[in-house]
Amino acid sequence: MSKASSNSSEEKKLKWWQLSLLGVAGTIGTGYFLGSSLAISIGGPAVLIAYIFAALGTYLVFDALAKMTADHPEQGSFRSYAKNAFGSWAGFASGWFYWFSELLIMGSQLTALSIFSRFWLPSVPLWIFAAGFGIVGICIVFFGNKGFDRVENVLAIIKIAAIIMFLVLAIGLLAGWIGGTKYEHKVPMDMATIFPKGGVGLWSAFLFAFYAYGGIEVLGIMSYRLQKPEEAPKAGKVMLIALSTVYVVSIGLALIMVPLNAFNPKESPFVLALSSDHLAFVPHLFNGVLIVAGFSTMTASLYAVTSMIITLAQEGDAPKLFSRKWKEKYPFFALSIIGCGLIGTIIMSLLLPGKVYEYITTAAGLMLLYNWSLILLSAGKLLKSGKFDKVKRWLGLLLIATAVTGTLFHTLSRPGFYISLLLVSLIVISDIIVQRIRKKKSSTKTSNSQKEEDEEHEQSATETSSFHITGIRLRKKRKLK
Repeated sequence: MSKASSNSSEEKKLKWWQLSLLGVAGTIGTGYFLGSSLAISIGGPAVLIAYIFAALGTYLVFDALAKMTADHPEQGSFRSYAKNAFGSWAGFASGWFYWFSELLIMGSQLTALSIFSRFWLPSVPLWIFAAGFGIVGICIVFFGNKGFDRVENVLAIIKIAAIIMFLVLAIGLLAGWIGGTKYEHKVPMDMATIFPKGGVGLWSAFLFAFYAYGGIEVLGIMSYRLQKPEEAPKAGKVMLIALSTVYVVSIGLALIMVPLNAFNPKESPFVLALSSDHLAFVPHLFNGVLIVAGFSTMTASLYAVTSMIITLAQEGDAPKLFSRKWKEKYPFFALSIIGCGLIGTIIMSLLLPGKVYEYITTAAGLMLLYNWSLILLSAGKLLKSGKFDKVKRWLGLLLIATAVTGTLFHTLSRPGFYISLLLVSLIVISDIIVQRIRKKKSSTKTSNSQKEEDEEHEQSATETSSFHITGIRLRKKRKLK
């Protein structure tokens, strides 16, 4: 057996609990470490309900994707399923929805990293940090650091260690084992405190709860590596129970330890919760961990958008230029268009330093949910569904629709909704143009093929006629002789 085939077989020997752990480590990012502060600011303590329902919605999407993967593994995963279910236009739309969602997620993470960095250097403009982190990330992907996969594993361990550290210290502060706390600890009890902005506030915060679970589609792609592909839904269920437990417990502790008016989108709720005279070094340490964790997820998103644009170009859903590699090794052209997207984020950081994170995060979450809707709709078309499967699918679509419409009721989320609509419009218009060009090429090819067949037929008929005439002449000459 060759080394390649041996590696391939080793890759596929993945147990369901290993997939669950990979999902937990890969999903936790700036959407949780900083986005949760935005969710709390909008929805108040009631946001914990949103995280539970978002976990349910995320599981329903993963369940559908995992079942399609187990039924018919495809290298293109959700793109291929959308194409098989609804045609090439859906594959085009799904691929670009994912590309834009990951690009915006990367922009959101870039902004979050800049906010974390300003914890130490508040006078430095946001856009300078954004530019610095963006350049470093692009260099890593450009030169194809082979050891980055191992680094990602180490960074995943750091993220989990940071959460454990927060839980231990938070319990110590609440129990009084550690003194010098900055804020008075208080458990929200009455309805006015739990729902400070009513049901509309909870509705508006729903999207940011979903955003914290972003990345589940990547786990669906990895499902084919399981020893038993039919165990993929179980892996997703355990992963999401673990994630939702971590989210609810840690955010719940932060809500007890920090007054609601202190939460803001510029600081991590966990750094605020650990503010204590006796733990002066901890916020700095935790902030450093957040930067490491955020950079790992940002670079992973950068790899994702680079791979996706190359795949789209190879399959004719993007200009062929982006599939080319400089010196047959470096993805220069793919990174150029991604670099333009990052420059857009940096310009927004320069022009709107106080609101850029909310706008980009909202748009990123919405593009992610649009793609998840396509996954659920594709499953309805491709899988044999019982009544319970249909209920689950429509429940998932309902939860996604609730999160999407909730952005219309908050002033900071509404611009992100309009940005997402603009991107969807661009994708739809591009899709129509691409489909027309393909149809035109196909009809031209068919007509040329028909023309060639007619010419061949005419030539064959001419040759046959010539053969018959020659035969008659030969027979006449024989008779004359």
